[in-house]
Amino acid sequence: MKFSFPSTSKIFFATAFAIVITIFTTNISYSQKPTPAPPIETRILFLYDCSASMMAQWQSGNKYAVATKLLSHVVDSLQDIPNLQTALRMYGHTKKFPPQDCDDTRLEVPFGYRNGYKIKGKLKEFKPSGTTPIALSLEACGNDFPKAAGRNIIILITDGIEECNGDPCAVSYALQRKGISLRPFVIGLGVNKEFAKQFDCIGTYYDAKDEASFNDIFKVVISQALNNTSAQINLLDIYKKPTETNVAITFYDMLSGKVMQNIIHTMNTMGVPDTIKLDPLTTYRMQVHTIPPVYKDSIKLTPGKHTIIGVSAPQGDLRLILEDSYEYKNLKCIIRKHGEMTTLNVQNMNSTERYIIGDYDLEILTLPRIIKNNIEVKQSHTTSVEIPKPGLVNLVSSNPGIGSILVDRSGTWEWVCDIDDTTSKQTLTLQPGNYRLVFRPKASRETIYSLEKNFNIVPGGSTTLQVN
Repeated sequence: MKFSFPSTSKIFFATAFAIVITIFTTNISYSQKPTPAPPIETRILFLYDCSASMMAQWQSGNKYAVATKLLSHVVDSLQDIPNLQTALRMYGHTKKFPPQDCDDTRLEVPFGYRNGYKIKGKLKEFKPSGTTPIALSLEACGNDFPKAAGRNIIILITDGIEECNGDPCAVSYALQRKGISLRPFVIGLGVNKEFAKQFDCIGTYYDAKDEASFNDIFKVVISQALNNTSAQINLLDIYKKPTETNVAITFYDMLSGKVMQNIIHTMNTMGVPDTIKLDPLTTYRMQVHTIPPVYKDSIKLTPGKHTIIGVSAPQGDLRLILEDSYEYKNLKCIIRKHGEMTTLNVQNMNSTERYIIGDYDLEILTLPRIIKNNIEVKQSHTTSVEIPKPGLVNLVSSNPGIGSILVDRSGTWEWVCDIDDTTSKQTLTLQPGNYRLVFRPKASRETIYSLEKNFNIVPGGSTTLQVN
């Protein structure tokens, strides 16, 4: 779609004209089926300054007349764009200044398709007269959009700063806490630096020094409001090559923390990372769901330009091996970074999983537990860890008793587990080694009735321990 704009020879602007574009971005959800995603509904709300200062003259006319002419051309150019709704909110247009009325803001044209005619009609209906309640108007905009999912955009056109003691920055942060993200651009013509600073917290200032540059910047802004930008995610190995793939990635709004998109990283048919589409008006935090996860913050895209996003994510495989054994069912292993206590993963035995290269500590949930520290995972290499086949001990007693299993650790006895004191027969799966049962009948109330039984477990073996 080409946009039509008025000839630059006919556009004249005031020394203090600015456009602030604020993006409200909702979640984009993707179907698991390999079918095209449904079109994303885009909504543009024009928030238009009709305060008394817009009557100031500049070259060929007053600021309101020139701005209205430009905006009228814009809404005309948007008429036939599919899946696009537009609306108009104005402020400073129903009350006279003085006195100052800071509640002077109203939605004049609700959202609808092909709204250009209605918007142009409202622009002609009013003349600048009131004050500039920017913060209040922005806050009201948050309730103007339909509740349905979509890409929601606010374009604020103003020639001045907040005049009602409102705080546009506070409004921005409040909306972000609700999961609404602001992504403003400020385009000013001859605006002083102090004016630009008023928008630092919610946007980036662009200085259009002449009519041609202003017109060009406005075209870019509209294009950014309507289109996504292509990006390529390079998951780099230790050689800085984009060879890593097949991992989930989450994109967050950097300011609000809202989830913007989830993908599974893929290599295309050419063997390079596949291209994805992202909203260029959002600053992203990217989480690569490796083990442990990898993050990249403050990702900014240049609208209309293919962006390559690189992040170091070198990986190798860890394979846990247990000889076929009926004694264990669903045996698991806790994986931690070496020297740290945080659990990164619980991996099943006889499985292989990928990890970021480095040293890991393993705690295998056998009896007794097997601890293997400082296991190195290398780039594009499979590290195998194998544990011995266990054995069985059958405990048989005349009556239930209270007891513990201890294992010999080079002359020191270490607790392994307690036995079940509700039954006289039980079977335990133990790793090979020398053990001792310390037991007292449950009915006996004196320590002298404690007894000890030594036994040995061999791989795949079974022993019965009679406790009298």
